[in-house]
Amino acid sequence: MAAACALTAGAVLLPLAQAAPEGGRASAVRGPAVSVAAPGFPWSAEDTCQDPTASLRPSGVDGPAIERIRSAGKLVAGVDQNSFKWGYRNPVDGRLDGFDIALVKAIAKDILGDENAVIYRAIPTSQRVPALQDGRVDVVVRTMTINCKRLEDVAFSTAYFEAGQQVLAPKDSAITGYDASLKGRRICTAAGSTAEAALKSEAYGSVPVSVPNQLDCLVRLQLGEVDGIITDNALAAGQAAQDPSIRLVGSPFTREFYGVAMKKDADDLVRRVNKILEGYRAGGSQSPWMKAYETHLGPVLPGVGGPPEPKYRDG
Repeated sequence: MAAACALTAGAVLLPLAQAAPEGGRASAVRGPAVSVAAPGFPWSAEDTCQDPTASLRPSGVDGPAIERIRSAGKLVAGVDQNSFKWGYRNPVDGRLDGFDIALVKAIAKDILGDENAVIYRAIPTSQRVPALQDGRVDVVVRTMTINCKRLEDVAFSTAYFEAGQQVLAPKDSAITGYDASLKGRRICTAAGSTAEAALKSEAYGSVPVSVPNQLDCLVRLQLGEVDGIITDNALAAGQAAQDPSIRLVGSPFTREFYGVAMKKDADDLVRRVNKILEGYRAGGSQSPWMKAYETHLGPVLPGVGGPPEPKYRDG
C-alpha cells in the first residue's frame, strides 16, 4: 500500500499551478422536468429543471467569445492534471494527457487551426465555476457533471460522456456501497463535486471528509486516513487501475453527464463547441471520440459503446 501511495503521489499528484502551453442523432427537449440523478437519489427532487443536458444548437458562426480567443491566439482551458486517463501528467514525457485533454485539442484545432494552441490551467474541483466567471479560462474540460445548479452560473455544451456516482473502497473493506455500511466510516469527496452534494444530503451515518481534488481522496485512502471514497465511477476506474488493493463497490446511484463548461453569456462559443462535438462523435467506431476512448479509457473502463446522444433546446 505504501509503495502504491508513493507511486501515485510521485507520478500524478502535482502542484495546482498554471500549466505551461503545450506544443448521432439530436433530439429536441419537451415535456416534464427531469433530473440527472437516478430514481430514489435523495436530492433528485430539488435538483431538477428542464433537462439540463439540453444545450444550444450547433453553429459555426463566429461571435465575441470566439473572436476573443482568436485575438489571444490561444484557447485557455481549465483541466485536471491529477485524474488518471482523464487529465494527468504522462510520466513518460511530462505532458498533459487523457480523454479530456484530447477533447481540448479538438476544440483548439477547430477554432485556431492548431491543437497545441492551448494554455492549460490546472484547477481544483471547487474552482471550475469561479475560473470561468472570473475569465481565467475560456472552457473547463474536467469531468464536470452538467446539472441544474451549475447552469445557474455557467453554460454547458451537449454531454460528451456518461458516468455515475459510486463508492470506492479497499478490497477487504466491509463497505458494500452507498448504503448503511457507510455508518461510522470516514468517506472522502472532492469539494464542489456532485459526490460532496450527495453525501451532504444523505451521509448514511458516515463522517464526510472534503478535499480540494479527487486524487487527494485516493492518497488519504492509501494512508488509512479515510475508509472510502465517493466519486464518478469513470474517475474511480482510473484510480482502481492505479492501486489494485481498492475496488468499486455497490452500484452507481446517479446517472450523470459530463459537458464542456463555458461562461454563461458565451453563446457563440457554446454553439461552436457543440458543432465540434458533432464531428467528434461522428463516424461510429472510427470517430475521434471512440479513438480517444480506446486510447485512454478502454483499458480501465471497458464496455462503453459510444458517446451519449446530444440533446438541444428549441431555438
